[in-house]
Amino acid sequence: MQDEKYVEGLTIPIEAVLFDKDGTLLDFTRMWGFWTDCVLDRFRDQLAILGLRINTEELPRIWGTFHDDQGRMNGYDVRGPLAMGTMDEVYAVLTWHGYRAGLSWAEAKMMVRECLAQAEEEMEKHRPARPLPGVREFLEQCRSEGVVMGVVTADDTPSAVKHLQWMGLESFFDVVIGTDLVERGKPFPDMLLLACERLGVSVQHTVVIGDTDGDMEMARSAGAGYRIGIGETGRIRLADRTIQSFHELLNGGLNR
Repeated sequence: MQDEKYVEGLTIPIEAVLFDKDGTLLDFTRMWGFWTDCVLDRFRDQLAILGLRINTEELPRIWGTFHDDQGRMNGYDVRGPLAMGTMDEVYAVLTWHGYRAGLSWAEAKMMVRECLAQAEEEMEKHRPARPLPGVREFLEQCRSEGVVMGVVTADDTPSAVKHLQWMGLESFFDVVIGTDLVERGKPFPDMLLLACERLGVSVQHTVVIGDTDGDMEMARSAGAGYRIGIGETGRIRLADRTIQSFHELLNGGLNR
């Protein structure tokens, strides 16, 4: 990374880099695949006790996830609820599917709450969060060059901090902003603006890295200086630049 980078012919100093968490810093499918399998297995079991069911073919429609022949999550839609929604929105979607399967809305809410509690217990036991390739090296590079860093995530703040701790990455970040700290989550600019305020940096001199267009729209609407998408080329349409892994940012830095 260099002290300055070029954006559309302009040279701007980089004051901060803000990261999405899931799918950007950590392996989304490993982390949320484990969680999804725990929740849905329990949910289907509880429905079956009542003589109700969700068809395996319907699983992708619940949260925008992909599944193997055994129903295990093995991928996700970056445009879907699990990738872009808040946890409350994800809970509401599952509650709706419980209602659709034949439960009352109240029964569905209670069942979802129980399933989520059990999934959280399993998460605590197994701690499935793993950083994506090149993440730690890039964070170390940023820190060595004096660039401040933060996390802006659709997850709630305590959970985000916990997941960073599981990966041993929490010390890299000066601020962690979850959707619980703002009135509006992604794709609105609120989290990014709050992060920059707490860091004492200019939004225009901030780089945002994320894996969905929700991240990129948040950055665009806030006026961030540069937007980097991580994922397959063409999948993130609003990014200034797309990378497939953080290895592309090592040594060469954030310049194109």
